[in-house]
Amino acid sequence: MATQADVRRLALALPGAQESSERFAFSVRSGAKDKAFAWVWLQRMEPKKPRVPCADVLAVRVANNDAKEMLLLAAPGKFFTEPHYNGFPAVLVRLKEMSVAEMGELLRQAWEIQAPKLKAAKSAKAAPAAAKAKPTTKRTSRRPA
Repeated sequence: MATQADVRRLALALPGAQESSERFAFSVRSGAKDKAFAWVWLQRMEPKKPRVPCADVLAVRVANNDAKEMLLLAAPGKFFTEPHYNGFPAVLVRLKEMSVAEMGELLRQAWEIQAPKLKAAKSAKAAPAAAKAKPTTKRTSRRPA
């Protein structure tokens, strides 16, 4: 079971991630803007009344609405949505249904969606090292006898 403390630790371990001072939410700077990748779900308890934070549910950014539908269909016990999020690429996640490892992977994917420049820089640093690595497979030629 993932907790808000786990979410905070996992989210803030991502490069450039920052926590909002106003509510339980995490973003990353992309260009001149902070782009949210996870935030506490604000639930509407009564029509026409303000939404209230629901501490055991996190809204998490996904790549697109197809990815959202896949998650909703694959694990309806973990993921759900509401009319407020119709057409918006984010899923609502029941923290108590997620392992810490699953939550970490979901947050990493959400961060990558919102931090393309940081992701590209991270990949560029890894590329030169990979290019210098020697091949590990041995090639042998076989001649027919």
